[in-house]
Amino acid sequence: MLAIERKQKIKEIIMNEKKIYVNNLSKLFEVTEETIRRDLEKLEQEGIVTRTYGGAILNREQTNDDQPFLKRATRNLDAKQKLALKALPFIKEKSTIMADSSSTVLELLKLCKGIKDITVMTNSIEILNSLSRSSVNVISTGGIFNYNSMSLTGSISKDVIKKYNVDLAFISCKGLDKNKGITDSNESEVELKRAMASQSSKVFLLVDSSKFTKVAFIHLFDFNNIDYIVTDISPSQDWIDFLHKHNIELIF
Repeated sequence: MLAIERKQKIKEIIMNEKKIYVNNLSKLFEVTEETIRRDLEKLEQEGIVTRTYGGAILNREQTNDDQPFLKRATRNLDAKQKLALKALPFIKEKSTIMADSSSTVLELLKLCKGIKDITVMTNSIEILNSLSRSSVNVISTGGIFNYNSMSLTGSISKDVIKKYNVDLAFISCKGLDKNKGITDSNESEVELKRAMASQSSKVFLLVDSSKFTKVAFIHLFDFNNIDYIVTDISPSQDWIDFLHKHNIELIF
């Protein structure tokens, strides 16, 4: 297991259990206790945990950052469906698409079943399931199954993504901040989102209005990596001016 994958697994464990112990993790991952301490030190630097004698505890403010997919799927659902309708016209016949595992992008892909001869590559289990009963050409990234996010992640997923070039990438995030950039909460997902963007001619960021002026703990993109931002309602004039300055087309 790669270090980044181990750290993500440790994060998932502490999100569920709230407290973890170095000796238990050392046995679970078959690495030294010193290796686990370094992982916990990094998680502490990211603001996720506070280290204690023999382990670490989850910081209270982090408990809702990376909730299970089934909980996230129903949050702000009306807003997600509205912005999905606004993004839909950009998907044309024969479009090739990369889609992340977010619940927001899922709502968009649900609307694509009637578009002829489109191809979608995704690491999302829910998108794969939804499109399996349609005429859409679907490619799975493969990878390590993550129940919490209902997604496939890891080096296998990234290697597969890097083999393809597509027209459009549809990606979501946890926060946008003028100074901190575009941020997210799941390190293994961030790696795949960056790979998807790098292989796409146009990159669409799908975010409901609650994400503006919010910061999550992992930097995902700078604004110059994005071509379009699609949201449910107009952000403030400051945001409109800021995005125009960065040559990002805002759709609301």
